[in-house]
Amino acid sequence: MKKQKMAPSDAEDVFSGFPVVLGTVKGEKDNIITLALCHVFSFSPALIGVGIAPARYSFGLFKESRDFAVNVPDVPMLRAVKICGAKSGRDVDKFAAAKLTREKGDKISAPLIAECPVNIECVKTHELETGDHTWFIGEIVAARKREDYDKGKMLLYWGDYRTIGALVGRG
Repeated sequence: MKKQKMAPSDAEDVFSGFPVVLGTVKGEKDNIITLALCHVFSFSPALIGVGIAPARYSFGLFKESRDFAVNVPDVPMLRAVKICGAKSGRDVDKFAAAKLTREKGDKISAPLIAECPVNIECVKTHELETGDHTWFIGEIVAARKREDYDKGKMLLYWGDYRTIGALVGRG
């Protein structure tokens, strides 16, 4: 079958989705940001990064902070994910608006989200400007997950929120 040319700016549309996470950071007031740019940058040392546009209120908080958390929500948290993505922490306490519970981390100052089945604590090691987003990369210094966590139920985003589909092969 013949392949159709596409604009370079449309190339990201070929991916089946991006993981949805809730980034948390401590500032004058704690903040949550819904992110679809999250990626593992290294296995050893364990590095994970989140991409944030400079126009976002959270950008300045992540830039000033020495640490942050990556909280992985699941399907029952969709309402909270949408609230944290639609409201600005400049105007709203997102913990209160989304009815989420702050939880103290083991090794960082940024709050964790108790309702998230996975919490990953990071100490910032790099900032990488890449066009319209800056990647804040952190070394994972602590992590926890609920015993019943099922990564097949984690949220993905590509215009709509979805979950991972059926298993079609093993690695």
